[in-house]
Amino acid sequence: MSVNNSDILVGVGLRHPHFTDILISAKDITLAKEIDFVEVHSENFFGQGGAALSVLKQVREIYPVSLHSTSMGLGSLADIPASYLTRLMQLTETVDPFLMSEHACFTWGHLQGLGQGQLIHSGDLLPIAHTHENLKRMCDQVDKVQTYLGRQLIIENVSAYVQFDESYLSEAEFLTQLCQRTGAKILLDINNIAVNSLNFEDGNIQTSVSDYISVLPVDSVAQIHLAGCSPVAGGQMVIDDHARPVSDAVWQGYRQALTRFGAVPTLVEWDSDLPTWSVLVGEAKKARHIANAVLGINAVGHALGAKNV
Repeated sequence: MSVNNSDILVGVGLRHPHFTDILISAKDITLAKEIDFVEVHSENFFGQGGAALSVLKQVREIYPVSLHSTSMGLGSLADIPASYLTRLMQLTETVDPFLMSEHACFTWGHLQGLGQGQLIHSGDLLPIAHTHENLKRMCDQVDKVQTYLGRQLIIENVSAYVQFDESYLSEAEFLTQLCQRTGAKILLDINNIAVNSLNFEDGNIQTSVSDYISVLPVDSVAQIHLAGCSPVAGGQMVIDDHARPVSDAVWQGYRQALTRFGAVPTLVEWDSDLPTWSVLVGEAKKARHIANAVLGINAVGHALGAKNV
């Protein structure tokens, strides 16, 4: 099949320890063009004012920003708190992101027993059973958020450490139907497919990626995430901790995704045991090199890339 041979956008997840680094590197025209956009976790900037939001505003003058949320809980039976949506709207109006994303998981629930009825947040991205009932619930939540924000959401596949016997749809089928019903798009996290393959399948990541992406319509993926994972429990399990470089298997999965979906904006995540800024950017440069080789392009300038340099 043919792919879209246009320049690919490559970015990195921006975390607090790298605030100074990105502002310094942006002053050098060569360094500034090594990445095309940054992504931040929305909830880290919900406070009114403060140094973090001030830095983000400065970064926004240089790079397009993608807002990646982790606490919306689109698969929760409980409604998303109105206060959360208000703060997300305020941040959206401040940043004007070019992408907005969340995960296909649940995070909110009501306590039973003591404190019955109290709404609590799990503090983690909890998987859901892939059923038509849960699909309808998530569609309702996505519709609500997209209508409120006036923006399209991109929904990410998740890593999971339990599986549900109740599931009769694959995650790829679930996300495909979700997007068809709501107009949302998919954020394809290659590392999450790899983690689930290693923990629940035969560990053949190339086959797992191939099977997964073959279900997704070619126009359904709006962003790709790349990251590293770590073994635990004596190597009996891996966790999606974003604490290592992208593995060779995930890079190969990225090649497979590029072949199917074309020049999709690509982000390298690194959240724990952060490396130096140059090492993180080096991962992004590797993603660009691989994309250029797969897609047959030689990207120099980028439509959404660094500004004012």
